Amino acid sequence: MRVHYPRTAHLPWSPGATSDDIRAGDLRGLAGREVVVTEKLDGENTTLYNDGLHARSLDSAHHPSRAWVKALQSRVGSQIPDGWRVCGENMHARHSIAYGDLDSWFYGFSVWDDADHCLNWDATVRFLRGLGIPTPPVLWRGTFDETAVRALRLDLARQEGYVVRAVAGFDRAEFTARVAKWVRPNHVQTDTHWMHAEIVPNGLGRSSTFWALRSGASVDASNLLTALNLDGDVYARHDPVIEETLGRVDATHRLGDVRLIAAIAAALHHEDRGSIAARLAAGPLGMPLARRVADLVGLFGRLHTPFPDEQRRSGLARMSLAADLVALHAIAEAVLRTKPEDAAAREQVQWSALYAEDSGLLVPEPWQPLRDGLRTELADLPRDAANRCWAQARAAWADGRLASVEEAVAATWKWRGGAFPQLIQVVGPSGSGKSRFTAGLSGEVACVVSMDDIRQERGSRADQRSNPEILTAALARLESALGDAGAGARVVWDATGLNRPQRNLVLRAAHAADAYVTQAVFLVDGAVLRARNATRRNPVPDAVLTGQLHRYQPPYPAEAHRIWYLDGAGATADADGEL
Repeated sequence: MRVHYPRTAHLPWSPGATSDDIRAGDLRGLAGREVVVTEKLDGENTTLYNDGLHARSLDSAHHPSRAWVKALQSRVGSQIPDGWRVCGENMHARHSIAYGDLDSWFYGFSVWDDADHCLNWDATVRFLRGLGIPTPPVLWRGTFDETAVRALRLDLARQEGYVVRAVAGFDRAEFTARVAKWVRPNHVQTDTHWMHAEIVPNGLGRSSTFWALRSGASVDASNLLTALNLDGDVYARHDPVIEETLGRVDATHRLGDVRLIAAIAAALHHEDRGSIAARLAAGPLGMPLARRVADLVGLFGRLHTPFPDEQRRSGLARMSLAADLVALHAIAEAVLRTKPEDAAAREQVQWSALYAEDSGLLVPEPWQPLRDGLRTELADLPRDAANRCWAQARAAWADGRLASVEEAVAATWKWRGGAFPQLIQVVGPSGSGKSRFTAGLSGEVACVVSMDDIRQERGSRADQRSNPEILTAALARLESALGDAGAGARVVWDATGLNRPQRNLVLRAAHAADAYVTQAVFLVDGAVLRARNATRRNPVPDAVLTGQLHRYQPPYPAEAHRIWYLDGAGATADADGEL
């Protein structure tokens, strides 16, 4: 059934309302509610279904400006449930405002289920991102405050207005009370209606390459990598691996971020995982997706080797905490396409994929139901206690020791009171910003154990010749500090921790003290680190820094209870282990 999109009332202070428009009589439907204010885009209102689309008019005829959005619907329609609809703005043709940096030629702003209920805003964003459809820019969010909303200032040459909607979901009958708009004065500023004028496409920005991939479009390897600020010509030689990887992902009908990160990881599958994470995090991809790409690159090769069947489910479950297993198996098999001699490796990947499917691990985020349930059950706990319960529960889930929320609640009683010391393990090459981060930690810090400080005590902070002896002394100091720390007190380990064996020495001491471990992991591009090192008061020798960068393998998710991923400015740009 096709459904006409409701008319949106103008806010009382909207200057763009005409005699044909409707105005919100009052704002009681928004008062006291959390709202989100998004930019109102100058396009054509369009609704997508699983079997077609229409513009605002249910019987809208064909127009050349609708050809692109029709192609989009053909790619994503199968992922829209029966009876659901996606409402948004077709931005292909220029109307009154010329856009030059769009994420896509279609933006979604609401999703309606088969009960004619509009999903809440956060669910809307998640659902649309899973289809590869962006949402309009968010200008403000909070409990409705007329003064704050009125104070919003737009560039009226580039922005048509804004829309205020309740964050919570609502039924169609509540639409006029939950949604309202502000439109600039004289918002139609062209002499000829856009439908009767020559079609001039709006401009797409660099990120449109990423959104096109998310929505199922074909990929040009050179364009993709150029959009990532990488040399597309250098990496384009991996184009066949990208195509085969995406073919395998597409066979599972997966869209959204998994398709994007699979393509990028396939293009970079020969690269060093540590450098990939830092390089991509500093670019337009951002930290959360960058580290997921890097984790795919680091893990896919493990599927090529034999694995004991009695441990296979646990191993795959742990991998699922770091990587989507559909993407992981797709890359693992795609890179073997030019290696017919690796029949044994191919057989291992195929057997692993069958095992993952039988174990229910090929679904997106198979651990998410457990997390959602614990989030509800542990909502009243202090944050660190709840996060530790989640960390312990997911480890037990991966090992097959529990399967339900009820079992997880029962298994985590020990940590609900928060009566445990905390260890923050700072991880990253020299010059990452570890010491500056440690100095800026808020809250109680009982002790900082720094290998550089111990070197300084023994003569020279830059002296790397006695590292085994320095490490032994530092571990002894750490064990003593954790033993003396009270409940909730923080002990900080400030050392490079470049690889897992080095970090495990510290984790063993933390485990013996029943400490809650957070790893603060720095992902900073090597060129930035070299520039910093040149100006440090105590620089490490160039050869030492080069060796650190070569050996650096950042932690995978779940290596510690919680991981903070920090960028070159020392800001936490992503996290793992947060409930």
